[in-house]
Amino acid sequence: MYLILGIILILAITIIIIKQAKFGKTPKEKRLERIMKSPNYKNGAFQNQSNTPQFTEGSNIMKVMKEFMFGNNKHKSPIDNIPSKKINLLNLNPNEDLLVWFGHSSYFMQIDGKSILVDPVFSGHASPFAFSIKSFKGADVYSAADFPALDYLFITHDHWDHLDYPTIIELKPKIKHIVTGLGTGEHFEHWNFDVNKITELDWYETTELAPGFKVSATPSRHFSGRGYKRNKAIWVSFVLETPSMKFFLGGDSGYDKHFVEIGKKYGPFDLAILENGQYNQNWKYIHMTPAEGIQAAYDLNTTKHLPVHSAKFALANHNWDTPLKDIYALSKKTNIELITPIIGEAVVLKNSDQTFKPWWEEIK
Repeated sequence: MYLILGIILILAITIIIIKQAKFGKTPKEKRLERIMKSPNYKNGAFQNQSNTPQFTEGSNIMKVMKEFMFGNNKHKSPIDNIPSKKINLLNLNPNEDLLVWFGHSSYFMQIDGKSILVDPVFSGHASPFAFSIKSFKGADVYSAADFPALDYLFITHDHWDHLDYPTIIELKPKIKHIVTGLGTGEHFEHWNFDVNKITELDWYETTELAPGFKVSATPSRHFSGRGYKRNKAIWVSFVLETPSMKFFLGGDSGYDKHFVEIGKKYGPFDLAILENGQYNQNWKYIHMTPAEGIQAAYDLNTTKHLPVHSAKFALANHNWDTPLKDIYALSKKTNIELITPIIGEAVVLKNSDQTFKPWWEEIK
């Protein structure tokens, strides 16, 4: 009897927790009708192009949790503060074209007169709970108050380290328009955003944002979900074409054939922003190693490559700096320029001879 009561209590607590606003909502009504017509939606869920088990063969959730919770790697997080700079984003020259990275997969772009923010996470944690998956010391130097009005907010998928509820609510008065994958708009509508200011795209759908500004949603190899329901919204990368440049905004992805497809269809690119970090042999299909990231940059036919998804949260068991060390070494053998700014540093996007040092080598 006590076991049954315990199970009932746990289920009740779980239901109460997931009904909180920050968990968002799964698609319904007209949005769900559109989703069900998608060629990428089958058997009640969105599917990757290739078979993509969440865990590698021979692994499972219990093995992964045990390794993560009881692993003996003391270098998953840095001892020292992560170095950073802070520029005044509220007083930028509107004619200046730049990018500012905030650690992990969050970055701001001002390009051809438009301001764009991608996957912002400024709450200090990458989970539903403030006490878990906390950001590295020194990595949080920006907050929602530091941003100007945003022409476009881009969200690649709805995981907690890419779609951060506290950050989104704080930024809400500044967001003019949201661009995201099909289904993710349900979260924003639940959070009382104007549905007319939300553009949701399926893979290989394109929309014109403004004269000279065009965005296409393109595939990635990953999954979605903020609770126990998975893959009800699609996970995307973006091809952003502005009057003067072309960008690949990668989101999360394991390596697969889609990089070659995107490169042939949309390339070449002036800059590709690709994940590099939080990979593990136990989930090799949904995140890339540094070597795979280099190959993806080649597939896309990009001139410059900015590796992200590192230096802010420990979501895997590798050393915090291993992704940066490895991709930096591998890039020496390529003809693609690697961009490695510190958090908050302004990256000049056009006609620049800017150089970047391996800053992680100075951090314990």
